[in-house]
Amino acid sequence: MNAPLPPIQKILEGLHAELMENRGGEVATYIPELGKADPEWFGVCLVTADGQVYQVGECGQQFTIQSISKPFVYGIALDDHGKDAVLEKVWMEPSGEAFNAISLRPGTGKPANPMINAGAITSNSMVAGDGVEEVVGRIKQVLGTYAGRELTIDESVYRSESETGHRNRAIGYMLRNFDILEEDPTDCLEAYFMQCAISVNCRDLGMMAATLANGGVNPCTGKRAVSRQHVENILSVMGSCGMYDAAGEWIYNVGMPAKSGVAGGILAVLPGQLGIGVFSPRLDPCGNSVRGIEVCRGISRKFGLHMFQVPQLSTSVLRRVGSLMQTRSSRLRSKAQTRKLKESAGMVRVLELQGDLNFGTAEFAMRQLTEDAAGVRELVLDFAHVTRLDSSATGVLSLAFASWLESGRRISICRCERFPSLREIIEAEASDLSDKAEFFDDMPAALEEVENRILEEAGLRRHSSERVGLECCYLLEGFTVKELEFIRGVLEPVAFPEGSSLMNVGDEPDGMYFLMRGKASAWITTEGGLQRRVATFSPGMNFGEMGLLDDSPRSAEIRADSDLETLKLTKDGLRKMGTDVLATLLANLTRILADRLREANAELSQLHS
Repeated sequence: MNAPLPPIQKILEGLHAELMENRGGEVATYIPELGKADPEWFGVCLVTADGQVYQVGECGQQFTIQSISKPFVYGIALDDHGKDAVLEKVWMEPSGEAFNAISLRPGTGKPANPMINAGAITSNSMVAGDGVEEVVGRIKQVLGTYAGRELTIDESVYRSESETGHRNRAIGYMLRNFDILEEDPTDCLEAYFMQCAISVNCRDLGMMAATLANGGVNPCTGKRAVSRQHVENILSVMGSCGMYDAAGEWIYNVGMPAKSGVAGGILAVLPGQLGIGVFSPRLDPCGNSVRGIEVCRGISRKFGLHMFQVPQLSTSVLRRVGSLMQTRSSRLRSKAQTRKLKESAGMVRVLELQGDLNFGTAEFAMRQLTEDAAGVRELVLDFAHVTRLDSSATGVLSLAFASWLESGRRISICRCERFPSLREIIEAEASDLSDKAEFFDDMPAALEEVENRILEEAGLRRHSSERVGLECCYLLEGFTVKELEFIRGVLEPVAFPEGSSLMNVGDEPDGMYFLMRGKASAWITTEGGLQRRVATFSPGMNFGEMGLLDDSPRSAEIRADSDLETLKLTKDGLRKMGTDVLATLLANLTRILADRLREANAELSQLHS
């Protein structure tokens, strides 16, 4: 039995088979070499923003990129000179005229936009390089980064374009006349002809589109092709001007920024999601691939990909909202400390976010911070389950954080290392309050620090560097002085240096430990290979007791976070204890485990389904 086709592949193959019967349009012949194309060639390639490729038909067939090169060369000009300098030469409004019109904007003399020939020639002139060879080499290199492979020029098409490019030469001299081009246009025009004659295939177009969808980074190679800040400028002119005289109809029906070329290619981008490349040489009167338009329209309709489709606001961005009553650190506390933290639970708000954060979802999440927040002094915010954070969400968050800090509250931000822009903008917005905003690698560490501040203020914090006596050990509560002296006699003092492992997963149990001075942590490894701290021990606590009681292998690794002083209870020591001592010990252990289970249940109840 054959494996079922992935749904995307099935849709593409269905569209390809259906549109093979569409033989409308004509192959372009005004550049003689283009007229040699087989009108039956037809390829479709869809590449997701994370690099998954779906393709059908002649996706390896080479053809020349033609005008599809225009947005990419415009991006090079933006990178080389910046947006303001480029806008001094090329504007960004639809022209209302043919792509090869010999006209400029009245009053300014600028080309209307970079997608018409006048604007594209100007963009080419702004590519940094000394002479035609350097400029074209740079263009090939950048377009190759988009495509993920080295690209070459089709010399026969280049010669054909150069020999018949009289109208483009007229545009070039017009640009020189208005000082848009500052030198003789000959070299710039030859570089432009070569730019249009770069040879690509349908898969290349799909990958180039996906690179734009991925913020300018090729999703398969990880190499950046254009600065992220300029991707929106490129996509904007593609959306308004990329499909020749059919740009308005295209954005209305398909709803994705796109660019077509007279060799039969179309490239379309859905930002943050996917890129589409289509190749079919037959063109409509506007110069766009007939089958290409229908493919993109079909994909957009079948998957609801129109960029202006209004999404429903998702409230599932909140994975958990709570206080210290439901969410605590992994540090185990004494009865008095636990009681104080419960009494002070309302002073702390814990917010775990998930999914994609945009303006709407970030605003909804931040709204939860201000509701009934009069008594809240500490905010703990976790980004571990956030998959995407766009610039609008970053702006909303940074303003909300600045407002909280200015009101005298503190913020602890956890696991946002995948979103460096968040930290940068927060530090910029509230630089004078940076001592009240802290960043943590994990949630338990942030919660522990918050708890420590509360306990410090109440005079209940016990520093791990302080040595305690047996009477302070939670497991030994209720024992008389005489019983504690007896227990001390069966315990063995053991010291561990900072950084050492006291026990590892799978070790045979050789005893349990009472921690008298220092700090230790319990770690497990998840199925995904990530290490997670599940408990932190301070003086007066114990660990390793389960293996001692049921003789099972160790289920976690215990690490010394500082130099440790411990007292070890071995199996022999346990056997020396009388029935009454052992019964009290087991009763205390049952109580401690029950308390931990209640806390775990309270935490789980806060997770949003």
